[in-house]
Amino acid sequence: MTKRDLVIRISNETGLVQQQVLDVIQKTLDYISNALAHGRKVELRNFGVFEVKVRKARVGRNPNAPETDVPIPERAVVKFKPGKEMRETVIKLTPEQVAAALQAQEAEDKAKGKEEEP
Repeated sequence: MTKRDLVIRISNETGLVQQQVLDVIQKTLDYISNALAHGRKVELRNFGVFEVKVRKARVGRNPNAPETDVPIPERAVVKFKPGKEMRETVIKLTPEQVAAALQAQEAEDKAKGKEEEP
């Protein structure tokens, strides 16, 4: 699901103009990104928690030249921990449901690609 898909669905359900919905979603994402960029944790109850963690420095390997060590410095990364309700909903999915959803998404993406071609 893309941001555009969210905008359309929310607009259809609420009756709000798509541009208004897009503005709200974009502002929300901007505030989340800004908070994370300042090292703060973002907690959305019943959804999950975004937080910044520092990955330790480590040594990597170049697959094309495995004898060469590549030092990877420590860096900040964003981690997401799903909330209880999301975890419980997702854990109920069977592998067949996940595979079917992936196939449906691929078919939808393929259909969108054909629609956008001139």
